[in-house]
Amino acid sequence: MSKKEQTPISSERTIDWKQGLAIAMGVPLLILPSIGYFTKYVLGFSIIVWVLSIVQGFMQNTAYGEMASVFPQASGLPGFSQEAFKGTTIGKYDVGKLVGGFSAWGYWFSWNSVLAVYAMLIGQYLHNLLPVFANVDTTILSILSGIVVFSLLIMVCYRGLASGAVLGYILSVISIVPLVVLSVAPMLNGKFHLSNITQNMLPTAWSWSSGRDLLIFVGIMAMAEWSACGWETAAIYGPEYKNPKKDIPKSLFTCGIICAFIYVFVQAACIGALGTDAVINEPNSPMLLLAQQSFGSVGAMIAVFMLIASMILIIQTAFFGSARAMESMAKEENLPAVFGKTNMYGTPVIAMVVTALFNIALITLKSPAAVLAASAIGYICANGISLFAYVKVYSDKKFRSLPREFKAPSGWKIIALICALVNIPLYLVGITYLNALDSGWSSTLVGVGVLLLYIPLWFYTQHLVSENQQTPVSKSKAA
Repeated sequence: MSKKEQTPISSERTIDWKQGLAIAMGVPLLILPSIGYFTKYVLGFSIIVWVLSIVQGFMQNTAYGEMASVFPQASGLPGFSQEAFKGTTIGKYDVGKLVGGFSAWGYWFSWNSVLAVYAMLIGQYLHNLLPVFANVDTTILSILSGIVVFSLLIMVCYRGLASGAVLGYILSVISIVPLVVLSVAPMLNGKFHLSNITQNMLPTAWSWSSGRDLLIFVGIMAMAEWSACGWETAAIYGPEYKNPKKDIPKSLFTCGIICAFIYVFVQAACIGALGTDAVINEPNSPMLLLAQQSFGSVGAMIAVFMLIASMILIIQTAFFGSARAMESMAKEENLPAVFGKTNMYGTPVIAMVVTALFNIALITLKSPAAVLAASAIGYICANGISLFAYVKVYSDKKFRSLPREFKAPSGWKIIALICALVNIPLYLVGITYLNALDSGWSSTLVGVGVLLLYIPLWFYTQHLVSENQQTPVSKSKAA
């Protein structure tokens, strides 16, 4: 590898595994918008879906942990893919770099859209549950919520990840503890009934031999991956851990265990206490019903503020991930260099501001479902390409000899290859079918359109890079 490729990015080793975990702790809370959605399609089997997805997360994220060790100069999935695929050329273009960059773009969009989705949800909660906002348009509330939250996070993170981790610690306590308390309460007060789960495991007409039902299941698994496998964010900060050999596995596996507990436990608590019909009839806020059942109106109000705190934590995780992805793409010359600029603390402020403005624009679409569908497609592409990149790194001699401070168990290449093929093409087919059932082709078209936007951006960037390389030569000749 060239000297340029070995040079670390501007980020410094300033955080430990607990701080990385705190930043990634927004991921378990991605269950909130999916509780009712999954129940609608597969009833009590939604609990098993989360189990399967968490297992998939352990398999994929173990590979990503090793990739973070192999490429300490790269930042997360985007940087890993770009490093692995660089060098395959057709004509004057590095096609391998284009593929790696597209993976980064899909990853960026998958996390980017979380900001808009949860800003919209915050606006809806404020509108529906607080009388003072009852007459305010939900879109205006969502935009204002987005401006306030995005601005706060930019200021908090201005001095680097360590300051953002402090906010992560605070919000993780505020949000995760009440989430667990609300789920435990029905089991202590006798309102949890296991029969609500066991007697409603799948719709009566469900058949595993039906092509339609299998496609729905695959689509649900694709959506679950977007929620339950996202704790690879703990590996994104590999270049910034003080001791990567210990910090990467500690952060990854601790976050994975917490995810496993929360996703399974919360889904089971909602269905066991409320029943499948009640959860389906209140798809956006079943936790509020759980709070009202156990604690009355006071509990419901507490749940509202807990959910808002949870959403801010999710936005923080997404903000960091998407800004780092954009910074990585710019440093790899897959986006204009301006997006890779950092301040004196190594924070990609320009990328964060662009991310915030882009999401303000997304909020005006007034369609969380379409944005979610698009982001799920992007996440599937990013995971599939990144896992293929791991297989390449595992097999390629020029990468095999690189030192690894963290290494996956022997033979993990086969597991990564299986997961890659599950993502592309299986999950892409499933999510497309599920989107068609829910909202026609509009959601898929939005997702594909945003992803394809990367192609002209990439070629424009290559044009800028080529011009910059030729400029010094021209000046030299003139002299």
